[in-house]
Amino acid sequence: MPGNSQRRGAGHKGKGNTAGSGGRIRRALEGRGPTPRAEDRPYHKAYKGAQESAARSQAPRRDVKRTGRPGAGPEWVVGRNPVLEALLAGLPARTVYIADGAERDDRLRDILKHTSDHSIPMLQVTRLELDRLTAGAVHQGIAMQLPSYDYMHPDDLLARAVTSDREGLVVALDGITDPRNLGAIIRSAAAFGAHGVLIPERRSAGMTAAAWKTSAGAAARIPVARATNLNRALEQFAKAGFTIVGLAGEGDTDIAGVPGVDGPVVLVVGSEGDGLARLVREHCDALARIPIASDVESLNAGVAASIALYEVVRCRG
Repeated sequence: MPGNSQRRGAGHKGKGNTAGSGGRIRRALEGRGPTPRAEDRPYHKAYKGAQESAARSQAPRRDVKRTGRPGAGPEWVVGRNPVLEALLAGLPARTVYIADGAERDDRLRDILKHTSDHSIPMLQVTRLELDRLTAGAVHQGIAMQLPSYDYMHPDDLLARAVTSDREGLVVALDGITDPRNLGAIIRSAAAFGAHGVLIPERRSAGMTAAAWKTSAGAAARIPVARATNLNRALEQFAKAGFTIVGLAGEGDTDIAGVPGVDGPVVLVVGSEGDGLARLVREHCDALARIPIASDVESLNAGVAASIALYEVVRCRG
């Protein structure tokens, strides 16, 4: 335009190194193809969900119960040493799970050999799935699921003791919350010929992996019954002719001095700290003590049960 030759760039000729709407910018705008699905992008939450679904579809159906009661639902043993020890101790195994790519060592090889020799089901799953199954426990790539324990009904335990060819003997537990004590008492009950162990549904240890292991296999030979109401169950045994004997440090006599101990007996053992609950005491026909040195406050519940069971058997000749 005349008179405007001083404007910037007015005297420039030709296109030079300018970029138009095509060329480099147009090619960059073409992109890299279709956007991948969310399930195919590792950083997307949908990718994690798809991986979990795939792992679940490869695993058998499981009915792990999430309840607040001890012993409800299957129990898990995790870690290489615990799983191997549990297998060698004869704990019942529902399934052994091994994570993909788990590092092989002597312990894992022993586990694999044991499961093969004893026809124990083994399932290979992703580490993500094993984390989920064991609720984030440090599993070292291996975990074992125990089956849900099949508790006997108190009425069935009563029938078992009544119809036996020997005098009935049942051990009832009140407030035993340590599964190792439960396992030890089950072992003693089996050793002294008891017909079963009776536990309450609340405030009690259940048949966990620790109880199984401490019982040293006795839990597979003697039933454990679980009562909704322990006092009501004791009433039923009393009506059937059982003498209900509670262990208490302030008892009037030792086991041998309890009338009827040579007949059907329910031996009631309380916790080491709190002893027997008030209502449980009221349902006992007698309270018996175990003589101990005055400078020892009490015995472990498992030890006390063993001594009392021995005394009952001795009184029966």
